[in-house]
Amino acid sequence: MAHGGNAPGSLNAHAPRRSRLAAGWRRGSRVTVAVGALALCAATATLAQPAAKPVWAPTSPTLKKIDASGVVRVGYRENSPPFAFLDAKRKPIGYSLDLCETVVDAIAAELGRDIRVEFQPVTPENRFDLVTSGTIDLECGSTTNNAERRKTVAFSPTMFVTGTKLLVKRGSGIRSLAGLDGKTVVLTRGTVHEAAVPKIAQRRNLKINFVFAGDHQESLQMLAAGKADAFANDDVQLSGIVAATGSGADYRIVGEYLTYADYALMFRKDDPDFAEVVAGAFRKLAGSREIVAIYDRWFVKALPSGVRLDLPMSPHLEELFQVQGLPGD
Repeated sequence: MAHGGNAPGSLNAHAPRRSRLAAGWRRGSRVTVAVGALALCAATATLAQPAAKPVWAPTSPTLKKIDASGVVRVGYRENSPPFAFLDAKRKPIGYSLDLCETVVDAIAAELGRDIRVEFQPVTPENRFDLVTSGTIDLECGSTTNNAERRKTVAFSPTMFVTGTKLLVKRGSGIRSLAGLDGKTVVLTRGTVHEAAVPKIAQRRNLKINFVFAGDHQESLQMLAAGKADAFANDDVQLSGIVAATGSGADYRIVGEYLTYADYALMFRKDDPDFAEVVAGAFRKLAGSREIVAIYDRWFVKALPSGVRLDLPMSPHLEELFQVQGLPGD
């Protein structure tokens, strides 16, 4: 995606225009007037009035907004690798951004016009408000789709499946949540873990002290500084953070899965036409197998840092993509 505007970047999405206009015409009438017996004068008036062009207009509130401005506003996370993060030039990149680029292409094709992308950084805490307020049209990060959130926002088809584990320092001796009884765990505010993990600890009668950070980078820093004994988060994000910081020798991901989560792109609810454009983009990705290439780019091949996550697509995720249209082997 290229950059422009006041936001960190912008992208021009080029798509063939679809003809939504019906051609019309009306024949004029010819009037001949004869004057005199010896002279004949013919006057012809062609009264051709072009038909009013029936302009196609989207019924989707989001598509109307994008069509009127020529801009789609994309929210992204700055430090949630490999889903959405900044490269060395401060450009937003990642798995979710690649998927969003395909959705932007689908929006441009639906509107039959070029559109520009403006990027807006979001945090775990403000991403929902930015979507519902209309500040951003698509949130492309690492957001969990669940029933509680669907009361206020809508989601794309699933793009990843993961679950909560623990990041601890090597040599700590901690192997599970039970090993944190009497110790401190850091959680990132605005995530599902903020409420879910304390409830799990309470059910298991574990007296764990929970502290909270504004984003994943701050959570990792608290663990590194000894202000917490573990950082609880989805295992894929823990792997991505460790890989991006080159700190794999210092930490271990441990424990059983405490929760499970399906990640998806997020947008405003009660907009079924826009939801269908998003779903159609995912079907196209799956049907062409491009989704596999995008997945491998971020989870199997080397990241810009040179580190590999080496996370082949799980059977669960592959099955979900097959539901979306991915051909079976």
